[in-house]
Amino acid sequence: MNGMNNIYGMSNAEIIMTLGKRFKDYRIAMRLTQKEMSEKCGISLPTIRKFENGQAMNITMNNFIAMLREVNEIDSLKNILPEIPISPYDLEKIEKNKPKRVRHGK
Repeated sequence: MNGMNNIYGMSNAEIIMTLGKRFKDYRIAMRLTQKEMSEKCGISLPTIRKFENGQAMNITMNNFIAMLREVNEIDSLKNILPEIPISPYDLEKIEKNKPKRVRHGK
């Protein structure tokens, strides 16, 4: 990830600042002003300004999701907390209980 190469060494504030800068790039690529984005998302203009400038450290998840929707990046949320894969132990139990054949009564 450009700007987040060493994410483990970054503070929460640094990560939020990087996301804000990246969001600004997306907004500009969509040719939207901060005011237009504010109106589309239903988020106050000062909140968007502060987020993009790295000053909003307490942006709500609701606001962040609304902004992702407007820049067509809602699919990115799938990568934040992917589903935990089934453990080999649980997979073995499932396979063990799976029917081996099907019989129909006469």
